[in-house]
Amino acid sequence: MRLRKQSVDPEKRAQVLADALKSKAGREQGYRERALRLFPHLCGRCGREFTGARISELTVHHKDNDHNNNPPAGSHWELLCRACHDREHHDVDALANEAEAPANSSSGGLGFEAFAKLKDLLPDVGESTDPK
Repeated sequence: MRLRKQSVDPEKRAQVLADALKSKAGREQGYRERALRLFPHLCGRCGREFTGARISELTVHHKDNDHNNNPPAGSHWELLCRACHDREHHDVDALANEAEAPANSSSGGLGFEAFAKLKDLLPDVGESTDPK
């Protein structure tokens, strides 16, 4: 049994095409598309080059961490590969957590010091451990 090829309604086809063009125009106005036009397709950290379908692996990093700050020249952006972008945000989060930790705490903000009593158990540097 042979399937018949269905004809496409010209009005529906025109509507799909108009929607696609509108979507493309909207994307081009987005900061990612602008950044990809402005900057070379290289990761700003590791320097890897991305071409073809691999361009999707590049992300736009906002240097000031303000996603609403999108100047036309892209001065607050840099292109990073996914791995470097994840590392960048991990480093920023770690610094923020460090800043929130109490200044006199050496526990890293865990709320306890695992080796606090160890100092009491060890002899002082000047003491002899040789029992005579």
